[in-house]
This record gives sequence, structure tokens and C-alpha cells, in this order.
Amino acid sequence: MQTYYLAIDVGTGSVRAALVDARGVVRSIAAHEHEQIVPRYGWSEQRPADWWEGAARSIREVLDDVPDAASHIVAICACGQMHGTVLIDADGQLARDTAPLWNDKRTFAQVAAFCARHASASYLAKTANPATPAWPGFKLQWIKEHDPSAYERASTVFMPKDYVNFKLTGERACDWSDASTSFMMDPRTREWSQDMLTLLGLDAAKLAPIRAPLDILGGVTHEAAAATGLRAGTPVLVGGADYPVSVLGSGVFEPGLASDITGTSSIITIIADTPMLHPEVSNLATCEGLWGRFMLLDSGGDAMRWARRAFHENALSYDDVAAKAASAPVGSEGLFFLPYLTGERLGEHANSRAQFFGIAASHGLAHLHRAVLEGVAFGVRRHIALIKPEGVGIERLVAASGGAKASLWLDIKASMYRTPILVPAQLECGVIGCAILAATAHGQFARLADAVRAFVQFEREVQPDPRASDTYDRMMPIFERLYVHSQQFYDDLDRLFPDNPTST
Repeated sequence: MQTYYLAIDVGTGSVRAALVDARGVVRSIAAHEHEQIVPRYGWSEQRPADWWEGAARSIREVLDDVPDAASHIVAICACGQMHGTVLIDADGQLARDTAPLWNDKRTFAQVAAFCARHASASYLAKTANPATPAWPGFKLQWIKEHDPSAYERASTVFMPKDYVNFKLTGERACDWSDASTSFMMDPRTREWSQDMLTLLGLDAAKLAPIRAPLDILGGVTHEAAAATGLRAGTPVLVGGADYPVSVLGSGVFEPGLASDITGTSSIITIIADTPMLHPEVSNLATCEGLWGRFMLLDSGGDAMRWARRAFHENALSYDDVAAKAASAPVGSEGLFFLPYLTGERLGEHANSRAQFFGIAASHGLAHLHRAVLEGVAFGVRRHIALIKPEGVGIERLVAASGGAKASLWLDIKASMYRTPILVPAQLECGVIGCAILAATAHGQFARLADAVRAFVQFEREVQPDPRASDTYDRMMPIFERLYVHSQQFYDDLDRLFPDNPTST
């Protein structure tokens, strides 16, 4: 009998549902977009009801696409965008029609007030994360202050995938990957931190219980079965946040492995046994129970987008820009690019700027383009050096998202990091990650590691070029000094042009 796993991915742009068979092959996938609401500059919201409607429609489409699929689905697993903060009341109704999202910046005042009162050393061990506007703890503070009636009505706080799970099963829970990046979970116990909740002035009773991603949350209710076409009673996992589930689905699941997700930004993640307590480093609990130490470079793919617009007014394709970059030599003949086009997400230098350094008369457009690609890789290499566990090498790095399709960039990165880079054959890493969790929970595999090895295949491996690596090794100390010594000028620029939108 054919066995299927149903994966649900509650993304920022759409909700997707996919049927994955017992060999890890995606048999059908469907998506329905939803609106991102921007009521004010810096705000970003969505309607949780739209997530559920999109999930139900997508599920029906994949079930219609594969005959008798519903009777062969043995487990359902959802992942979802992180940090979206959903409030429901005791009757299961939304206490607020909209939820602030991961990219909502309305909590700047709450974060600033918290940081003014508390040095990072006083709370990092209690959160494993520095303070930032993304975290749900600060979003709840804002809601409590600006929408107190909704806060009082709320009996449970959810993350996006938890709300869809609730609509499927009627059960209330959060998983430890979402909870670990809420600024409210104690990394030592993986329970809600009463110390942090006291500092934030929040009520622990409103938070859903934290469970393991592999746990069975409950079965599909008759009401949800009628809405989706699923079989009532089908087991639903607790699931996980989309980022760690995608990392798992790319094949990164144990110490010695790292993930490079380059889309608009670049996110480097290294799997370790423990979180790293550092004001520039974020940490999340992984699906398999370890820790993902991660750092973000806001200008990843966005640096390439900037170069295409700034130098060519978008008249050239990305492939054309990359081809021009490929005609310049490794190291761009001593031309450096600091890739901080939109500042930095964490740390003391949010107002960092981008710059070229070392321009000579011999440099041309090809050098400038290659320097942009190399500059992003230098920035990520700096992050790797910071978060890599002492004495532990990176055996391999897995590339995912749009950056996995950029051949020249992969060549640069492999040599920059002196690490082979693997490219997954299946770039639907979130869907595959959900299927890996579902197959393990169902019992097809005894361990997550076995499911990863069975479901994840790699299209190719990019090897470092030793000569290019030697060049980048000589350049890296100069990049580091440029990074450190440039900081003194950023505040000067802010004072010189106080109305500049990059000023803080």
C-alpha cells in the first residue's frame, strides 16, 4: 500500500501543501498566496484566518491531484514562518484578527527600553539570543501596551504553524524551535523562562506548552476533515519553525555540518551541541534536539540585486552580471567590498555602510562585480569564524535557496571557506524537512538521521580551489581590519546626514 506524508508550509507569501511518498519524492504540491498587510511604515501583519484558508485549499488540491491520497496519508507535519505572534481566546477564536510578522519593526521602542535597562551579559544565558524587534516576547509587550483588550482576552499565544495545527486538531502547543527564538524560552530547560517573562512583564499562563517537533499533537478533527478532505483521526505532529525544518530538509542535522541559505539575506548556521552566548549570535533549538548557531548578513542576494540596479539599471540579467564577474581574477586584484548595504541586524553597528576599498585605475566593472560576490563571502566567513565551535571543523556546508543556483558564487564560497559545498537535488527543503519529521514519527525510520540520509540527495559538490583559498586567506585579515576600523565613520556619517534613511 502506498504511504504518503502531508507537509504544510505556512510561508510569508503563501501556504503550501505537498504530498511526499515513502521514498521522499514530492508527488504533488499546491500553494495559495496571502496578503501582507502594511498599515504603517515598518509594520507587517497577516491574517491567521488566511493561513488556514490557504492551507485547507492547498490540501484539497493535492488530495484531488492524487487519487485516494487521503486514505494513505499516515502523518501530517507543518512548518511555518517564525516569530509571527497569534492570539486566540479560550473558545479558540482569534483575539486579534491580525498577527505581527517576523519582519515587523514596531517593537523598536520596547527593545530599546529593554536594552537600556539590561546589559546583554545579564540575560543571554536565559535566552541564548540578543534582543531584537523580531522576537515574539517584544511583540507581546507591544500588544499588551497598545491593544490591551486583545491581550486580556487571549488565553493562548501561537506561532503561525501552531495556529494551523490548532485548526487541524483543536490542540494547543508550541515546539522548541519556535519557542527558542521567542526571547521567552530558557535554553537550559527548554521551558518558558519565568525570569524573562518577569523582565518583560508577560503572563506565562498565556503561552502554549512547549513540545518536541516529533511529538504527535493530535488527530485531525471531523470539522477539519470536512474543511480539507483529510481523513479524521490522521496524526498531526507538533512540527517546527520553517527555518530549522528547511535546514533539516537540506541535510544539515548534526555537528560538523553547516547551512548557507542565501536569498535576499545570507544566513549561516552551524550545528553544535550548545548555543553560543554572544551579543551578535542567535541560536535556535533544532528539530533533532541540538542547537543551530546562526548569523545573518542582510545583504546576501540583495548585494547582487543592488549591483544589477546601480551599475546597469536592471538592463542586464543576473546571469549577465555573474558572467562579467567571472571574467575578473580571484581576489579582484585587491579590490574589497564591505557588503553592509542595509547595516547589520545585530550587534553594535546597525548603521554600518557598504564600501569599495582599493580601487585602482586598472579596475573595471568586472572587478567591481566580482568584489561584490567575494565581499558577501568574506562577511559570511567572518561569521563562521565567530560561531564555529572551538576545535571543531566544518566537514561540509549545504547551500540552499536562490544562492544554490549561482555557480560562480558557490565556487567563491567553497574556496573562501575551504569547505566543500553540497547542493541538494530537491530545493523544496521545507517540504522535505516536514516529510523527514513525519516519516520518523510514523516509525518508517528509527532516527531522524536515517530519514535525512534516505530523503535528501545532493545534485553536486563544489570543491575548494586551493590557489583561490590561498588568495582569500591573505585577503581576510585586511577585510577584518577594514570592518573594524570603518566603524568609527558610521556615526560621523549619521551626524553629517541625519535625515538619511540608513541613519539610526
